[in-house]
Amino acid sequence: MVTRSASASYAGLGKDGKGKISTQSGVLQDSNYGFGTRFEDGPGTNPEELIAAAHAGCFTMALAFALAGAGHQQGDLQTSAKVTLDKDGDGFTITRSALTLTGHVEGLDEAEFKRIADEAKAGCPVSKVLNCDITLETTFG
Repeated sequence: MVTRSASASYAGLGKDGKGKISTQSGVLQDSNYGFGTRFEDGPGTNPEELIAAAHAGCFTMALAFALAGAGHQQGDLQTSAKVTLDKDGDGFTITRSALTLTGHVEGLDEAEFKRIADEAKAGCPVSKVLNCDITLETTFG
């Protein structure tokens, strides 16, 4: 139904290489990435940061639509995602995406908010594609 694209290039090899990443929408256009942006605090982005942004955005939108579908009309949602990259043998594995949600929805109690949020976490397309532990911490008020 919908296909989105991005591209990446890498000039040089290993730690000395420098990458550029771009998205179809142009939000990222030749954005820097490489060893320094992934494992240190160099300027630019990295795959885990982009996955975290995608997961936070996807989950928050899924929750907003689930809440609207349940008849709620007013609310505010803020989500952060922290993606963990751990050493795995000679390589690395994304082992966790920790979502932290703060929200307020008029006419909804905390237990129902948590239930709907858990369903949105499980149903969001990015959650479905991630092969890692996905946690959700909620603050309601």
